[in-house]
Amino acid sequence: MTEIIRVGVVGAGANTRKHHIPKLRAQPGVEIVSVVNRTRESSERAARELGIPRAYDSWQELVDADDTDAVCIGTWPYLHAPVTIAALARGKHVLCEARMAMDAKEARRMLEAAQRAPGLVAQLVPAPHTLPVDGALRRLIVDGYLGDLLAVELQAAQGRFVDPQAPLHWRQDARLSGLNIMNMGIWYEAMMRWVGPAHRVSATTLIAVGERRDAAGQRQRVTVPDHVDILATLAGGAVAHLRFSAVTALGPGPEAWLFGTEGTLRLDLTTLRLSGGRRGDTALADLPVEQGPGWRVEEEFVNAIRGREPVTRTAFDEGVRYMEFTEAVARSAASGQAVDVPA
Repeated sequence: MTEIIRVGVVGAGANTRKHHIPKLRAQPGVEIVSVVNRTRESSERAARELGIPRAYDSWQELVDADDTDAVCIGTWPYLHAPVTIAALARGKHVLCEARMAMDAKEARRMLEAAQRAPGLVAQLVPAPHTLPVDGALRRLIVDGYLGDLLAVELQAAQGRFVDPQAPLHWRQDARLSGLNIMNMGIWYEAMMRWVGPAHRVSATTLIAVGERRDAAGQRQRVTVPDHVDILATLAGGAVAHLRFSAVTALGPGPEAWLFGTEGTLRLDLTTLRLSGGRRGDTALADLPVEQGPGWRVEEEFVNAIRGREPVTRTAFDEGVRYMEFTEAVARSAASGQAVDVPA
């Protein structure tokens, strides 16, 4: 019989309810045994709605509990590091929601905690959107479709006009989200799978509305940009232009272009349609590719605990790399200078 893995949930938000709880339960021998949210009332409501036996008053109580083998962290980034570090110290496996941390320093502390507990699984929820085609795109590049990579263009706009009356979202509050800007880290993580990391960045950012009202109706300063433009030099010498925006209404949709000495590739980031052309072609043509398995986060987490496969999407060292990029972007935007990304 498969040994039971008992999972406690810290932060039963939308993504945790949609993905982690049902998909963990779908794995043989996995039980969701406890939950905690920001208040006792919210914790008890989540326990009732999700059929979870126990609600705790604090995340510390859940992490310390002897009835838990693994912790699924679905909170905003401000709690990712403290809960992860405490859980690993108590001998619990960790599945942590993206983005990894508030900043690179926290991310490195999380990695160090995982390295001190090599017998435990420490996994980050991966950038999900391109998982089915990442392997095919990388194979095309490795097999020489592009020749030598020269340039990357990636833009991911949310495509709406500014709403000055909209309430403050947690993603616009650096006290909760840290240095993470919109979906920048998600797409950079995906880009690293194709072409590797950046080693130098220069960034410009925009906050479209300086103040918004919080849930209590109080005006708060917006501390996370609504738009960022990034020029980057990649480790292999190519250049990249990345744009992430919540204010470019009616603009082009999310897409990535890769330009090489012998070929060009385009990925529609909404439909995952991949097209390309090589020297001598006059236009791009669809490239039929076999899609990979896509999302299998919870299956991989459970299999890693049972020693059946290693964590690949996403390991903590990879999370540190995207958080170092995130911090470099923030430092560059604040200083007006180009900033190196740690190798």
